[in-house]
Amino acid sequence: MTSPSGDAFGMRTREMGMSCRNCGTVDGDRPEMTVQKKYPFLRGRTGGLRRRADKTMRTGSAAFRDRVIGAEAASGIAKRGFLRLSRWWLHGTTVLAGGFACKAALAQTLTQTIAEPQLNAGGIGTFSSTEMIGLSLVIGAISATLLSTLWLVRQRNSIEADSREIRSALSDANQRISRYQALIADKNRRIVIWDGGETKPEQLGQLPVETGAPQTEGDFLAFGRWMKPGSAADLDNAIEKLRFNAQSFDLIVETYRDEVLEVQGRVSGGRAFARFVALNNLRAELAELKIEKTRLSTAIETFESLLESVEQPVWQRDSEGRLVWVNQAYSDAVEALTPDQAVQESREILNTITREKIRATLTPVSPYHDTVSTVVHGNRTFFSVVDTKTPKGSCGMAIDVSREEALREELSRTLKSHAETLDHLATPVAIFDGERRLQFYNQAFQQLWDLDLAFLESRPDHAELLDRLRSAGKLPEQLSWKAWKENTLSVYRSIDTQTVLWHLPNGQTLRVIASAHPQGGATWVFENLTEQVDLETRYNTLVRVQGETIDHLSEGVAVFGPDGRIRLSNPAFRALWGITETQAAPGTHIRAIEEACALSYEKSDGWRAFGKMITSFEDERPSSQGTIELMSGLVLDYAVIPLPNAQTMLTFVNITDSVRAERALLEKNEALRKADELKNDFVQHISYELRSPLTNIIGFTDLLKSTAIGPLNERQGEYVDHISTSSAVLLTIVNDILDLATVDAGIMRLTYSDIDLTDLLDDVSMQMTDRLQEGGVTLEILAPSHLGDIVADQQRLKQILIKIITNAVNFSPEGAKVVLKCWREDADFVFSVSDTGCGIPEDMLPSVFKRFSSNAKGGKRTGAGLGLSIVESFVHLHNGTVSINSVPNQGTTVLCRIPSGVLVHSVAAE
Repeated sequence: MTSPSGDAFGMRTREMGMSCRNCGTVDGDRPEMTVQKKYPFLRGRTGGLRRRADKTMRTGSAAFRDRVIGAEAASGIAKRGFLRLSRWWLHGTTVLAGGFACKAALAQTLTQTIAEPQLNAGGIGTFSSTEMIGLSLVIGAISATLLSTLWLVRQRNSIEADSREIRSALSDANQRISRYQALIADKNRRIVIWDGGETKPEQLGQLPVETGAPQTEGDFLAFGRWMKPGSAADLDNAIEKLRFNAQSFDLIVETYRDEVLEVQGRVSGGRAFARFVALNNLRAELAELKIEKTRLSTAIETFESLLESVEQPVWQRDSEGRLVWVNQAYSDAVEALTPDQAVQESREILNTITREKIRATLTPVSPYHDTVSTVVHGNRTFFSVVDTKTPKGSCGMAIDVSREEALREELSRTLKSHAETLDHLATPVAIFDGERRLQFYNQAFQQLWDLDLAFLESRPDHAELLDRLRSAGKLPEQLSWKAWKENTLSVYRSIDTQTVLWHLPNGQTLRVIASAHPQGGATWVFENLTEQVDLETRYNTLVRVQGETIDHLSEGVAVFGPDGRIRLSNPAFRALWGITETQAAPGTHIRAIEEACALSYEKSDGWRAFGKMITSFEDERPSSQGTIELMSGLVLDYAVIPLPNAQTMLTFVNITDSVRAERALLEKNEALRKADELKNDFVQHISYELRSPLTNIIGFTDLLKSTAIGPLNERQGEYVDHISTSSAVLLTIVNDILDLATVDAGIMRLTYSDIDLTDLLDDVSMQMTDRLQEGGVTLEILAPSHLGDIVADQQRLKQILIKIITNAVNFSPEGAKVVLKCWREDADFVFSVSDTGCGIPEDMLPSVFKRFSSNAKGGKRTGAGLGLSIVESFVHLHNGTVSINSVPNQGTTVLCRIPSGVLVHSVAAE
């Protein structure tokens, strides 16, 4: 049974067959080749399967057209088979293997199917269920095979596209690598690659030989061997930061051959690259200019830093003369806070006249240099100014030479002083300059040679001077004058001092000392040895005289050396100790002398002590004195005196008579001391005994003067006044005697307190009013308005003033004036009392402060002569001084100085 559907089926079958045949060809490749490439385990099997499938398709196509039975059932079975095969498809390579197995089963089934109809002799038989199922399975297998083939074709196309893309990219990469290798192989660059860690870096390319870069890899990385130190250090630091910190850099370095290289450092893909490129032509010139610019900038910064740190003012001006830059020292000198302020405010360190002078004289080839003075911080300062002209202006520096100027002036004064000193020396001195001309001579030089001053002032040559002296017959005659003169003048070519003796025709002997100067010239000193020889002669004579003198001294003298041996002794020494000349012969040791003198004195403070002092090794050898009494009754006063050269002199003086007289005097003095004590006790006792009745007399006299007991007549009043006056005088004398006795006994104590001197003077003036009126004398006090305070005993100080003024009033004529002048000198209170009386005779001035000494002539009252003694005692108790200056018939001035004391309770009188 043939139908259109059968034709259609046949067409589909043919199409499927064509698809199966055509699906394996993509770009001329066989499908099994693709499968074999991707699945190697199927290699050798796919070819046989394909051939069997093609044969089955060709023989079974006619049977399919004639036997289409149960198409719908077969279609359902095919669908189920397709779904099942689809699930197999998802399992990968298992589905592919199953597809090929189905293709083989399809070929076998078709063979059987086609064979059966042929048994029916060309008739169309019906399909059984089993046949239909088999057909469905065949169709499903064919479909699965087709789908697998389509998938394989698509995968093959995708893989081939990827392969073509990879081959194209690989070809491009190879081309780029070839181009890069061609670039790297250039002789003008070299690349160093570090992979990281401590692995050896990879190096590509070379640098030109003229750069000096090593060709070997190890030497190339030793940058310090072929690069300049600064460039090598900078490159090492940059590479270290590149490798460990991934810090890129661009550097320009210089080799020892003055070639310039550009070095670039980069990091890519975990690797560090450093590219060295030799710069040529314009780039090299540009790099050199950059290096020069960096060098110049560094130099400018260095010089600016240097100029900022120096203490000398430095400035720079433009072509108009305006300041454009100054250093810190300049701003300090002009009292500006900052250098910018000094520039902005145009503060000038030089005055207008100096600036105008610089502007007028400054040229590019002739810098200005001069010493000028200006005021800095209110002080006159000398500067050595250097100013030079530049294409854009000028620059200058001021060096403080104030100290140098002071030193120059001091040197000038010193040289002048030295010249004056040399001129006053008795030793002749002559100084010649580097040209051997006379530069200086002193008066002794002119007097020694008796040369004309005009000739000396003409600064003659040294050779000319020697010829002049020879012609005048003042130099010693020589066998060869020329040789002698050459030898004399050789000092100018020598560095050592020359000393020679000249024996002059006049009998003088000169020691000539010639010393060359380092700067040229020489100094000649002519020492007259004639006087020295005379002095030596007189010295020797003096030594002999001294020896004779020592031998004839009454004192015993012995001199010992440091070894303890006697050097000399005189007869008096031997006589005092009772030893012979042989026992005291020079060279005798002190131990032998000690044994010889032991018969006269054997105590330890005698010769044993002398021996220790003489032979002592101490650096300091103090002198020693003492007295010893010999067994013979002689009393000797000894002295141990150190002498130069570690020698020691012993002297012994016989003071036996003096000691005896001293003992007698001591006994007499003790008796006198006791008598003086008795006298003081008596005076003190009598004074106290007199004070009581005097007090009664004064009291009753004052009572009689009063009107309480009735009036007195004129005569009685005069008697009472005389009694009162005499009693007061007697009381004053008694008090003075008591004060002096207290001072002599050493028991008087001063009571110190703060005293207002102005109040003290007022008090003294009031107390002296009656005495001044009685004597008809006026008191004039000359003192500052405020004398201040002083620490002293107020009562004793008042007594001092009153007694001095009273003494002046007593010796002043009626109507005269006594002047009290007071002032302060530091803490001391100084005052003087002057009168215009008769004065003190010169013979009495030495004894004016003695007790009971008074000048009865010219005085209105005669006292006991204790006033000035009291004054002197009280002034000395205050540690002060008192003096008297008197001119007969003109007056007397007493001057006292009282120092301020210390506030204590009391000070014992000494």
